[in-house]
Amino acid sequence: MDEKSKNLWKRSFTGRTALITWLAVAVFTVMLGCFIIALGSYNGPLSDRLMTVMLFAGALLLACLILIYIVWPLLRWLFWQHWRRTLFALACFATLIALFYAEENWRGKHNWEKFKREWEAKGEHFDYASVIPPPVPDDQNFALTPIVASCYEHVLDKTGKRVSPQNPNVVNRLATSLQGSAVDLKNWPTNGNWLRQTMTDLRGWQQFYRTLATKTNEFQIPAQPQSPAQDVLLALSRYDSSIEELRTASQLACSRFPLNYDADRPLVTLVPHLATLKRVSLVLQLRAIAELQAGEADKALADVKLSLRLIASIRTEPFLISELVRIAMTEITLQPIYEGLAEHRWSDEQLVALDAELAKLDFLADYQSVMRGERTKKIAIIDHLQKLQNYNEFSGLLSDFSPDDGNETLSKEATRSLYAAGFYLMPSGWFYQNELELSRLQQHWISDVVTPENHRVLTEKYREIDQSANVWSQQPNRPWNLFAKLFSPALGRTAIRSAREQISVDLARAAIALERYRLAHREFPESLDVLVPHFVAQVPHDIIGGQPLKYRRTDDGQFILYSVGWNQTDDGGVIGHHANGIAPYFEAGDWVWRYPAK
Repeated sequence: MDEKSKNLWKRSFTGRTALITWLAVAVFTVMLGCFIIALGSYNGPLSDRLMTVMLFAGALLLACLILIYIVWPLLRWLFWQHWRRTLFALACFATLIALFYAEENWRGKHNWEKFKREWEAKGEHFDYASVIPPPVPDDQNFALTPIVASCYEHVLDKTGKRVSPQNPNVVNRLATSLQGSAVDLKNWPTNGNWLRQTMTDLRGWQQFYRTLATKTNEFQIPAQPQSPAQDVLLALSRYDSSIEELRTASQLACSRFPLNYDADRPLVTLVPHLATLKRVSLVLQLRAIAELQAGEADKALADVKLSLRLIASIRTEPFLISELVRIAMTEITLQPIYEGLAEHRWSDEQLVALDAELAKLDFLADYQSVMRGERTKKIAIIDHLQKLQNYNEFSGLLSDFSPDDGNETLSKEATRSLYAAGFYLMPSGWFYQNELELSRLQQHWISDVVTPENHRVLTEKYREIDQSANVWSQQPNRPWNLFAKLFSPALGRTAIRSAREQISVDLARAAIALERYRLAHREFPESLDVLVPHFVAQVPHDIIGGQPLKYRRTDDGQFILYSVGWNQTDDGGVIGHHANGIAPYFEAGDWVWRYPAK
């Protein structure tokens, strides 16, 4: 009888023993290789690297043992001894999965298509193409003129395609900067704010530019101080040629910036022009105020009209960010109008021109347009995510929308990958369900809160919808509502900001009519009714509640003009403030137009 060799090196290994032996050798080899590589590229404590290698090797060994002693015997039992039953069970399981996908896909798409049909019959549209502004001839397009195009050509070409790499040779001639290259933003003087009933003190700007002239030659300053207005206008003269070129371009009837409106790539929409346009409006604001104080009201009127033209140039863009920038620019532009009225610097002819320009602004209609635009864009994004076939592309596109699940043990990359895998595998019907949830919520904000045809904002409906939206947002995140929740935050705030800006414009128009009355009669009237029809065709009513604007003369010969504000309560012309007591709080108090006390 053959006797097995007792010598380990002469013994033959077979079956599991051989597998385990070679596995141990492989793990040791991998661990040794990792350790050698680590020694050549690691500057930290050796113990840290040893621990990493040991953990890696241990995890690899554990995985292999599980595979040998648990997974492999189980698969052998299933497929070698009971393969018929196993195949039948797998077939049943696959059938159940297919039925689940088919049912969820049908249900989601059916509910979404039903909702669309109902609202399309009422005139709504849900396709991205419905909100894209129509093309305009190049020779009539304000946005394609050389001076305007300079603000985006380093990022976008004139067809809206991204310039890659960005062109550093393009000089943004509209990127005017009030502070100059040598001064920090903290040193900016504070302008007046009509919402707080304050005027601009140009002495601060005069000192600002004179100090700046000692550090840089960007601005012209006379050796001896002149009046604050003269010094400021001389400093701002560096922008004269650009502003005059911009004024000439503004005579073109149309404006359509070359943005990406490709429904197949809805996430790739760059808007580099918005920040530049806002900066230009700040320059025009300061110029107009200085021109008014220098007695050059005609030039101030021209700058105010140019600023309003910039506001109109982005009106057709169906993006919320564009509308918010328009609102900010309008607030900036109202300041010189306010200061000219407070100091009686506008003539009757100039006031008529200002009223005609302000009458073109309708932020209630714009609110509905931009909300529809945001809805269709979000639907296009969800559609795009649904159609993706490449997992890596899906994961990349999801990077900006991955939710924070509060799990600090996972890296952001790992969290994004987990969500990407889940959304990549989920039924298409759940994408449709997200579109339904999103559209259902936004339809309430569009249809029920703002009624441009009546020039009204229904605050009671706003509160009702806002409460329902808050309850909805507290629901657990699920695959069929997660995109809808990601794309729908703070929609109600847009309604408040649009309403506030429309009231601002309405108050300005009523104040212009009052100033025209004062020019004719040397005092303000007892009531707003006498302004019609000679000084204004119709006095705007309060969009909150629909009643006439509140108005009364004051003992100093001035007046208080106001809306009852978002709280629908007449607070006697007192504005609301945040807890700091400085910044206006628009959800409390009245919305007031009042000049500083003399």
